[in-house]
Amino acid sequence: MPLEIVTVPCRSDNYAYLVKGDDGVCIIDAPEAAPLIAAAQDRGWTPGVLMITHHHPDHTEGTAELRAAFPGLRVMGPKAEEAKMPPLDMALTEGMNGGNGDAYTVPLDVPGHTLGHIAFHFPNAGVIFTADSLMAWGCGRVFEGTMEMMHATMQKLAALPPETLIYSGHEYTLGNMKFALSIEPDNPDLLARAEKVKAQRDRGEPTVPVTLAEELATNPFLRCHVPAVARAVGLPDATPEQVFAEVRKRKDSF
Repeated sequence: MPLEIVTVPCRSDNYAYLVKGDDGVCIIDAPEAAPLIAAAQDRGWTPGVLMITHHHPDHTEGTAELRAAFPGLRVMGPKAEEAKMPPLDMALTEGMNGGNGDAYTVPLDVPGHTLGHIAFHFPNAGVIFTADSLMAWGCGRVFEGTMEMMHATMQKLAALPPETLIYSGHEYTLGNMKFALSIEPDNPDLLARAEKVKAQRDRGEPTVPVTLAEELATNPFLRCHVPAVARAVGLPDATPEQVFAEVRKRKDSF
């Protein structure tokens, strides 16, 4: 059966997700419990699994309350961050794939923002939940990893099929848009996307998901190999990895 995906706004700017497929209902990340419980109950859904991308509190704080609301809920998260996580029923590493049909799930290592960050790819459905790795029009801050690590993560995600839908973990898109325009102010794809995003936010709509193809055309963190981006940060002869580090540095102080 096709996946049903519900975007659930949490806290001030987080997104969590309810995903219903062949294997039942799962939750992606737990920023806070109440909105997720309400969204599930409104649909008559009983989540059986919570899958957590990384250890930061704004992705985990609702875990205990969700366990209480949904008895039997199994919590999964990255093995590399198990010591920093709420208690896990299953500690995941890349390669521990599972599920059926469109619910077939592939955990991917996407370090940089944190050392053990994972994304959840549903290749049969053409969707991926990237949390704070690849974000709509941006990428997460490099808190624990290295710039080289985060650049490699961006390249790994960029290699997915271009029609893949990216579901990221925050509504940061307007701020990311302004930064992207400072790097490529004449990019026609970027200018067209800016108008669309502003209209979405004016209507109070989430700006996720977005296709990877659109990110490849407009996201500066995926375009560090493009000469115009390298020139914009004053590194016309640098490697894409070096350009990435400078783009991330500039975004951090933007």
